Amino acid sequence: MNAWLPHPVVTPVLAILWLLLNDSAAPGQIILGLVLGWVIPRLTVAFWPEPVRILAPGRLLRLAGVFLCDVVAANLAVARLILAGPARLRPAFVIVPLDLSHDIAISLLANAICLVPGTVSAQLSADHRQLLVHALDCDDPLQLIATIKLRYEAPLQAIFEGEGAC
Repeated sequence: MNAWLPHPVVTPVLAILWLLLNDSAAPGQIILGLVLGWVIPRLTVAFWPEPVRILAPGRLLRLAGVFLCDVVAANLAVARLILAGPARLRPAFVIVPLDLSHDIAISLLANAICLVPGTVSAQLSADHRQLLVHALDCDDPLQLIATIKLRYEAPLQAIFEGEGAC
């Protein structure tokens, strides 16, 4: 099974992303999405250090919902900040200590931070224990750290490392 389907979780995700990008659920697009979802993991299997194991799928769905809500809310907040003018901005670099050890979880955390408007993952420390985050408007760095750890890091840790999984 591993030779034919090296990353069974990635295959349907790629197929769904293909359908979303094409904004179509036509039979040809479904077939093409499934073929791409099967071929891409097979061609890139040498680049994956370990198989992806999702230990808490329910938490993954909840995290996706939280992430989508945060993106919408952050878009509105950034628009409000921009319309208010640059004088009201309080940009800051904040070092977020990481409890994650799974490389894919760390990558997803850094990407989630980048995809939420108003924050950017700037640098991961060499030992993968700290993530430098730039915030467009941050009046309380400790609150930003707590938010990132609660809303993203803890669910990712449960999903990929099994800690606190439900």
